[in-house]
Amino acid sequence: MGNDKLLVHDLNLWYADNHALKDINMNIEENRITALIGPSGCGKSTFLKTINRMNDIVENVRIEGKILLDDEDIYDPKVDVTILRKKIGMVFQKPNPFMMSIYDNVAYGPRIHGIKNKTDLDEIVENSLKAAALFEETKDRLKKSALGLSGGQQQRLCVARAIAVQPEILLMDEPTSALDPISTLKIEDLMLDLKEKYTVLIVTHNMQQAARISDNTGFFLLGELIEYNVTKDIFYVPKDKRTEDYVSGRFG
Repeated sequence: MGNDKLLVHDLNLWYADNHALKDINMNIEENRITALIGPSGCGKSTFLKTINRMNDIVENVRIEGKILLDDEDIYDPKVDVTILRKKIGMVFQKPNPFMMSIYDNVAYGPRIHGIKNKTDLDEIVENSLKAAALFEETKDRLKKSALGLSGGQQQRLCVARAIAVQPEILLMDEPTSALDPISTLKIEDLMLDLKEKYTVLIVTHNMQQAARISDNTGFFLLGELIEYNVTKDIFYVPKDKRTEDYVSGRFG
């Protein structure tokens, strides 16, 4: 195992009386792709959102336990959530570009964090689009609306927007479920490139996808992390019967 980027200790989360995450313990390795698999409604996306505190904005949420990012507890009251979300970017299930130009979508985050110089912004936009394998397709239309892009391009734009502020971790919540197979493969190739620089966490319903691209896989069921291991072990020699049933398609 490599270096740990995130350590999750005894994490519990309740939505009012619903105990949605139960005693999650997990170490997320740096510069690896970690996939979270399991049936719908079993806590994967909820877990992902606890990592950049997106659940803070939901009413009646109670969270116990610790999530350490580089040894600092992200739920410590001293933590600035804006800075935390700069470190931990997120890409959602449906592409959600802002109603502005391709350029302004990518420059949005850097501007919020105080970068105003046009030369600097130009460089960030170009580098981020290149990193998201989108620059060649968009370089002649940067001032045009991002909404004119195809679904797959929009999702790569959302990746470019997330990495423009140079995060350390990239959370991806079913980033290809709304895309066609060709766009899906482009996003998968992109993730394999991105792990050189970032720690990537992906929630996916697509078991083949998890097997293809992830280094480690966690299997969630009814709010519990049933098993967490190197991906090939989860798929070929799972320790828990429930994991075996799920990855072999017997339920879920």
